[in-house]
Amino acid sequence: MNVRRLVMDVDMAISRPSIPDIAESVSKVEGVEAVNITVESIDIETVGMDITVEGTMLDYRAVQEAIDKTGAVVHSIDEMCVGDRMVDHRPRVRGR
Repeated sequence: MNVRRLVMDVDMAISRPSIPDIAESVSKVEGVEAVNITVESIDIETVGMDITVEGTMLDYRAVQEAIDKTGAVVHSIDEMCVGDRMVDHRPRVRGR
């Protein structure tokens, strides 16, 4: 299966790891071409973030292991694009 994009909900402790540590770890996974980390929330103990990974033939288990290895935790995979090309999500407009 040709996984091309993963979007994950990830939490890390406020003190460590650092965002560059996570980005570096994920970028070393075979097939990864780009990593985007966006902080979504911060509280006293944790930082919540969305991590988007794009590439070709991504191994989502290897990406999750790379994140886990840093000490961060993957809560969910919120988006996965598979195939020869990526399809961008378009919110559905519903009638009233």
